[in-house]
Amino acid sequence: MRTAPAVLATAAALAALVTVAGCGLSQAADPAQPAARSFEGLPFVGVLISEGEHYCTASVIDSPKGNMLATAAHCVHFREEDEDEDTDEDDEYEPGPITGDVQFAPRFSGAGEGTFPYGKWKVSGVHVPKAWRDEDDDRGDYAFLTVEPDAQGRTVQEVVGAATPDWSSDFRRHVTVVGYPNEAYNPGNRPITCTTDSRRDDDEPYMTRMRCGGFYDGTSGGPWLADHHDARRPGRLIGVLSGGDTDAESTAVLFDKGARELYERVARGAAKTS
Repeated sequence: MRTAPAVLATAAALAALVTVAGCGLSQAADPAQPAARSFEGLPFVGVLISEGEHYCTASVIDSPKGNMLATAAHCVHFREEDEDEDTDEDDEYEPGPITGDVQFAPRFSGAGEGTFPYGKWKVSGVHVPKAWRDEDDDRGDYAFLTVEPDAQGRTVQEVVGAATPDWSSDFRRHVTVVGYPNEAYNPGNRPITCTTDSRRDDDEPYMTRMRCGGFYDGTSGGPWLADHHDARRPGRLIGVLSGGDTDAESTAVLFDKGARELYERVARGAAKTS
């Protein structure tokens, strides 16, 4: 489950990589397990878009400048080992952040081209932890993005709000997870949500895990919100959707001291684009 965009990837190649290696394999969920439901969405949660194709989920994280998003590192930064064997060798993928016209569309929804109630916001910076960039470590599968103001000079947080980060969450939480499955699984492009209990993952003890069906390709990067009530009381952002062997099992790296340090560098404008 790796969306693996590359430095030289075109939007078409990016979409192909997401389809091949996206989050949540298309295996049937256990009918005894809870399942996600479509809903109206949250203003601060949306999709990442390249040349009209949405491929991952992201959310606005509260920050001093109001210009930061949280998503999965594998949505925005390519590693050598992420290259799938089906990828065309002529594409010449190289490790590094995605480039080109990448945008964030909060509360995107609708069949076909969809609707953009809060517009599209240009991603201006991609920041991933050293654990992901240099050490090939899934413990670093999160990223913070910066976005440019809109035409009126407003920040994205001013317009849609944000979730407050939690840097010291326990693995066992009552969480609400939001994501946007790709159109193949979700013709109406509607966001889905599931509220359930999380716990430490047995196979990857640095991950927190939930069981809930429906989190197919495209939900990578979706927020895990503890104590969530509604858009006005979003709760606390404890991590973003990172992994899962099937659409019924999803994992996230909990935000920790390292995540906070990266966040603070980005918030100060001191972090370099990875």
